[in-house]
Amino acid sequence: MTAAPSGPAFSVHDIPFSTYGSWFDISPVVAEKTYAEDLHLVSHQNGMHAVLRLVPLDPATGTRAETRVQTTPDLLSWIGGGGRVDLAYESPDTVRLRGSGLGIGVLAAAQALTPFSGTYFFRDPAVDAYVFTSYETGRRYRVTVLSGTLADTAGAQALGSADRGLAVTAEADGDWEIAIEELDTSRPPYAFSAAFDAIVEAARTAFAEFVDAVAPWRSSATPAAELAVYVVWSATVRPTGLVTRHGVLMSKHWMDKVWSWDHCFNALALAPGRPDLAWDQYHLPFDHQDAGGALPDSVTHSEVLHNFVKPPIHGWALGHLRRRLPTPPGRAELTETYERLERWTDFWLTARRAPGAELPHYQHGNDSGWDNATIFDPERVVVTADLAAFLVLQLHQLAELATELGRTDEAGRWRRTAEETRTALLDQLWDKDRFVARGVASGGTWSSAGLLDLMPIVLGEHLPGEVTSTLADHIKAHLTPYGLATERTSSPHYLADGYWRGPIWAPATILVEDGLRRAGHQRLADDISARFRALCETHGFAENFDALTGRGLRDRAYTWTASSYLLLAEAHAHRDGR
Repeated sequence: MTAAPSGPAFSVHDIPFSTYGSWFDISPVVAEKTYAEDLHLVSHQNGMHAVLRLVPLDPATGTRAETRVQTTPDLLSWIGGGGRVDLAYESPDTVRLRGSGLGIGVLAAAQALTPFSGTYFFRDPAVDAYVFTSYETGRRYRVTVLSGTLADTAGAQALGSADRGLAVTAEADGDWEIAIEELDTSRPPYAFSAAFDAIVEAARTAFAEFVDAVAPWRSSATPAAELAVYVVWSATVRPTGLVTRHGVLMSKHWMDKVWSWDHCFNALALAPGRPDLAWDQYHLPFDHQDAGGALPDSVTHSEVLHNFVKPPIHGWALGHLRRRLPTPPGRAELTETYERLERWTDFWLTARRAPGAELPHYQHGNDSGWDNATIFDPERVVVTADLAAFLVLQLHQLAELATELGRTDEAGRWRRTAEETRTALLDQLWDKDRFVARGVASGGTWSSAGLLDLMPIVLGEHLPGEVTSTLADHIKAHLTPYGLATERTSSPHYLADGYWRGPIWAPATILVEDGLRRAGHQRLADDISARFRALCETHGFAENFDALTGRGLRDRAYTWTASSYLLLAEAHAHRDGR
């Protein structure tokens, strides 16, 4: 039926099948940590919602056929003893399905229909197609039979609780084919544009071109590179709703948002090969910057959250991004970026500094991105060393931008503020051989066994050598065979699946590795890079990983993990001269 697919094979139980620009995927993951027996069309408009259940059918009995699922970037297939069903993306909002020897059932995922929830099903006589309307997504899903036999329908125009959907099979020894579209209210009847094999080939070519752009350096020494690129490519959505630009979601599982620090790592990985997309990743949260200069906590299709913020790593990220872009941004782009970064920095210097304080504070662990790190156990409104360190780097980046833009006085002010903040960090939070946190309300100080205490290593060359050497020694205590545990494994607070209280995370790895390298601790940085790359090559691109076993935890298709692998793999390839 179809030419052999190309590209990395993967388990659809771990990584959803989707395409660049699409707001839906095909996956058994229908909610947080919830796996269905069947694959579903899962939309991420208005949240994550399983809309349609896709069931391969035995044409003789009309019941579910036993199949195995095979997935590559261009093609998803159900393969059974009696035949196969193939699915490919024709466009970001349309999939085509074709079968031989097996039929397909396309059914509403939920039976219940109320005046405010569920999926209604009917035949649209204007276009000779069947339509599912979803209250949850606010969209319609139209099924057009292109060839084959409509074997059965159920629940058309039904209200209340009912089975709703249709079944398609082939006539004797033939194939059948259908198209499923995600649309708003209406559009012209589906128009056949290309043969199924041509659609698969187009999808294969689109992905191959993206891989070649983003990871031209890949080789047998970076065996997970293509799959990492697929995770990022397939999680990219087109501008819709509150997503103002092409955006890379953290996942097309349940972590289907852009958080205001996660996006930085995706931007960096994309920069050399897809600079426009990288620039969009960096700026997407800034499109929702509030009147006080704060970035939102997160952005997704129909929701922007402002109840928390994320750490100011954007100066650090911008410095790296500008060095990685093949063409420097123009003056207008730099001016806009400078003004946005200036407002974000002023937020921390005003709204997040108590009267008379020299250092800013977090109001909750969520603000740091390390939601439940043990440094926040004694108090939540806390001055921490990582925050001051990130702010120092951001102030230095503002000074560089101001200089380039001819704003000499502003550049001088940013440099003075950077030095004042660095001095206050060392004077107030460095205690003999470690950084401490300070409660804003109590004035008390404490330290923890968490890696967050050591994050000032991100300052690299801006810290005294004796401080970076001491931090490097402490960082070694967090190393397991798989990478950097976010809580020392000997700590009484260590939890194997404790979010930021033990598991290995990609962003912490990238920031620590970069800081160590800039501080001259190349061997330790190389070791951290090697362990994390091996972790991803063995265990995939999970949200985080068990520090003692390497097992992937939580969401198993996380883009900042994939992007972090790409960053480290690319740098390693270049250091090795490949």
